[in-house]
Amino acid sequence: MISPEKVKEALGTVLVPGVERSLVKMNLVKDIVVNGGKLDITLYNAAIMKDTQEWLKARVGQVMKDMDGIIEVQINFADAVPKDLNKVKNIIAIMSGKGGVGKSLVSGLTAMALRRQGYEVGILDADITGPSIPRMFGVSGLPGMSESGMLPVASSSGIGIMSINLLLHAEDDAIIWRGPLIGQTITQFWEEVLWGNLDYLIVDLPPGTSDAPLTLLQKLPVSGIIIVFTPQDLTAMVVRKAVKMAQQMSKPIIGVVENMSYLYIPELKKKMEIFGKSHADEMALSAGAPLLGQLPIDPSLVALCDEGKVERYNSEAYTAYIQKLTKLLISKE
Repeated sequence: MISPEKVKEALGTVLVPGVERSLVKMNLVKDIVVNGGKLDITLYNAAIMKDTQEWLKARVGQVMKDMDGIIEVQINFADAVPKDLNKVKNIIAIMSGKGGVGKSLVSGLTAMALRRQGYEVGILDADITGPSIPRMFGVSGLPGMSESGMLPVASSSGIGIMSINLLLHAEDDAIIWRGPLIGQTITQFWEEVLWGNLDYLIVDLPPGTSDAPLTLLQKLPVSGIIIVFTPQDLTAMVVRKAVKMAQQMSKPIIGVVENMSYLYIPELKKKMEIFGKSHADEMALSAGAPLLGQLPIDPSLVALCDEGKVERYNSEAYTAYIQKLTKLLISKE
């Protein structure tokens, strides 16, 4: 007799269209009942449109009938909403009080680092008025959605992405909204998007310490914050405001990253500090957290981001960041 465990294992091969993650990883399997050769499967319909439900029903039926001992398969759908199904173990917010320091870049690189370690990862692009994550990862097109919610769009390596830019007619359309509406959208991206089972959700925060970051830090169970900064004195001063915000809200800072730290000239075998002397040690001390990395200005990385192929990136500095980040996170598990 086939066990429910074997059936669930088989359901793990059925991928949800657009998300490219299995029914099991999206937490859409409600119930499995095996009665002799008869099999009853109930799936949740959260964020799944009717056409996709029919496709999944046919696909699951085909997979089940290929299993020995199954004579009859009954597949039903039960109503659910994403916030009741999402099981996110860790939420890491990428933050800085200053704009233009590379929060989106570090968000993307952090998600990639964790995905390369085999973790299930998503990115919530909370920078509503300046979203750049979709272009960086080369994802586009309207996300799957129904009356109950939305599905993230999968990157080439399987990172789930949700961004306001995926919902616009054109990616350069301006979002001219006041704070409350931006805060509401961020909340919707958390509660109404089916993230499923995730090890890590990376949140790309907008700059500043006002409405949008405040909404996110209050509404989401943030596990930790990574602070991003660049070497300039002015930037360091502004970023310290974000550090103090995190501390005042009792949100743990797990590490700091200095972006655009230097430009390496291979012909001279020399690092040039284009934006001035590094503040890495100073910022780590101010944040009371370890320095996770000093990322250089890398023309090859810029080109990959512009081409939507950031997931192809690698470098010595990035590898060092991956190692420090994963070692730190594993030690906290």
